[in-house]
Amino acid sequence: MLFLASCAGGDESTMAGKVSSKGRMTIAVSFDQPGLSVRRLDGSYRGFDVDVAKFIASELGVDEKDITWREAQPGNRETLLTSGEADIVVSTYSITDKRKEIVDFVGPYFVAGQDLLVRMNETRISGPKSLNAELRLCSTAGSTSAAYVKEQFAKDVNLVEYAKFSDCVTALLANNVDAVTTDDVLLAGYAAQNPELLRVVGDPFSKEEYGVGLHRDDPTSKAKVQAALQKMIDTGAWRKSLETNIGSSGYKIPDPPKLAP
Repeated sequence: MLFLASCAGGDESTMAGKVSSKGRMTIAVSFDQPGLSVRRLDGSYRGFDVDVAKFIASELGVDEKDITWREAQPGNRETLLTSGEADIVVSTYSITDKRKEIVDFVGPYFVAGQDLLVRMNETRISGPKSLNAELRLCSTAGSTSAAYVKEQFAKDVNLVEYAKFSDCVTALLANNVDAVTTDDVLLAGYAAQNPELLRVVGDPFSKEEYGVGLHRDDPTSKAKVQAALQKMIDTGAWRKSLETNIGSSGYKIPDPPKLAP
């Protein structure tokens, strides 16, 4: 069952394995992914992933004010779960067999495709196969994106890694790297922030299925999260959130995926 954020002490309502009317949740999200999950200057959180997290919490009986937010980065998502620092992770978290050896997933709640972000005047890069030893490709430590490009398309490309995708975007704007790779929906958000300077190549070359990460061997909580996601899709809240958070970037809103049993 989901661990509660305040599990110190012996109060039965805060012991592991119980979600009471006074329940709390600790949810890990990204802080710097425009359209998906951003921590704003006023301390609030906005984006599609944030809406997914809030919907799940609400369906589990946890008010938004009782959510403790943690920052998820590509390199620490499994650790947040295995250490108990987070109850769930909702952070463009691609479901992979390797990750499923460590954590469990519910989803996919969104399917994206990997792409490339480049400067507006870039003429050398038309897709992953055009990357070569003279070009610098940026992604984040712990992400599968850069490794996939190097293994499948451009073994000689120079990889540059930062802790956050926003650092990669800053490096791209400063001409310190030549391209950034991650999922197309995330890149669309960054391009929308810098429409005169950056563009998405627009040639997706993978299938990224986002899942809600949670502790392994917890079928009861998994079933509850599954039911919450299905309700978000069925009620139209899923599409409404995407239109609100992603629509202005020009990204085509897809049909909702079918959740795996």
